[in-house]
Amino acid sequence: MTTTAASDVRPDPAKPSADHSLAEFGYRQELHRSLGRYASFAAGFSFISVLTTVFQFFAFGYAFGGPVFFWAWPAVLAGQLLVAACFAELAARYPISGAIYQWSSRLSNATFGWFAGWIMVIGQIVVVAAAALALQMVLPAIWSGFQLIGEDPAPTSADGAANAALLGVLLLALTTLVNVLDNRVMSLVNRVGVTAEIIGAVLIVVLLLTHSERSPGITFHTAGAAQDGLFGALLVGSFTAAYVMIGFDSAGEMSEETHHPRRTAPRTILTALGAAGLLGGLIVLGGLLAAPSLTDGHLAVDGLSYVLTSSLGDGVGKLLLGDVVVAIAVATLAIQTAACRMLFSMARDGRLPFASRLAKVNPRTGMPGGPALVVGALAAILLLLNFASPEAFLAIGTTCIVMLYLAYAMVTGPLLVRRLRGQFAVHGTDETGTPLFSLGRWGVPVNALALVYGLFMTVNLAWPRAAVYDPAGGHWYFQWFTVLFLAVTVAAGAAWRTYRKRAAATPDVPGTVPASAA
Repeated sequence: MTTTAASDVRPDPAKPSADHSLAEFGYRQELHRSLGRYASFAAGFSFISVLTTVFQFFAFGYAFGGPVFFWAWPAVLAGQLLVAACFAELAARYPISGAIYQWSSRLSNATFGWFAGWIMVIGQIVVVAAAALALQMVLPAIWSGFQLIGEDPAPTSADGAANAALLGVLLLALTTLVNVLDNRVMSLVNRVGVTAEIIGAVLIVVLLLTHSERSPGITFHTAGAAQDGLFGALLVGSFTAAYVMIGFDSAGEMSEETHHPRRTAPRTILTALGAAGLLGGLIVLGGLLAAPSLTDGHLAVDGLSYVLTSSLGDGVGKLLLGDVVVAIAVATLAIQTAACRMLFSMARDGRLPFASRLAKVNPRTGMPGGPALVVGALAAILLLLNFASPEAFLAIGTTCIVMLYLAYAMVTGPLLVRRLRGQFAVHGTDETGTPLFSLGRWGVPVNALALVYGLFMTVNLAWPRAAVYDPAGGHWYFQWFTVLFLAVTVAAGAAWRTYRKRAAATPDVPGTVPASAA
């Protein structure tokens, strides 16, 4: 990461421009610039999608941590804000699609950055599948007719897992269609969905808090926790918050389609995470306070869907669950879009199989259709794991979290090295003439804490706890699923890199597409 050949280094522009031109980075403007500030915010907020992920993983956090798992939320939010602050600086300096890949490559070298992008895009594809699975937590609770397979809607049951896969595939077909139509259509769906999600989230918070059955002091209790000890309960309980608060970098992913990206993206990265973190924390707290019972077992199985329908009545509860369905659909769309931009950015540099096809942009729509089809198809294939075993539901969810956390660390790590060497400074102005977003003298401590936090959470989430990953026992491959999946991902990437270098002696430089990939 520190000693590289000259051909492996991605040089910065000599004089970064204040406009949104990509020419300085060696790229042509092919994606259509049509996204404003709210659309940029929506990209990050919809990827995080508090309604999708809180409803999907609340039951898991409560099952292992009990009420005290709430306190993992502010801890994770604080850590992710540190990472987001570093990303905000990079978004101002490098407003390019494929943010994690581009940032890591330019902070370290093209090889290290390629692996960061590879891990990130595989993780994003897994996130798409996991987000689509969330429909199972909501639709059958609205109407039993949505349970198309079997009778048991619990996502950990054989019927529930199979039904979740079926519903997820149907959703992926819809989001893939939107992702090949037009970026204006995608943006409109995103903005409308995010607006509906924010309104719904605020209503849920207000209604839950006004229907409280107990005081906030209950959050200090570990009663009902499956994990022994307060620290252990918080470590596993942090999975819920960790899964929710990822994807805020999506505003950076959409930089090439955003007006004034150097000014807009840094602010929307921070505001998307801050807004989602605040709303999500209040929803978790409201759910704990309004639940009819903390000990009858429903919270650890049915989660927030049970709280809404039980505390607010079927009418209001199901209406709000309908809003959650919208949030899930929009989140799946946003995550798929982010993965498409990562594939597009890496393919544009000729760094992926079938690069020329994946890098092709429809001049009429301004959308790279190839990546959308690839992401949709691969995510659908992952969903088939749910037919094989219900434990795949949890394995898919936790795997994608680990991979994104690791990819984030592959950005904050090289960034910290650059800072310590005095080689990183956010200089220049944005499109309006205002100085670029910068942490200034706080850069090193914030960056160092962000890296330590990211590595700690990566290990915490990947740790092969049998009680978490293989509760039924006898399936060692589920216990080690995350570690194995990451190892296979890295091995596959290394095999492709080796093959690529042997097949074409093309220097690994940024902003250039090898002739064989053009």
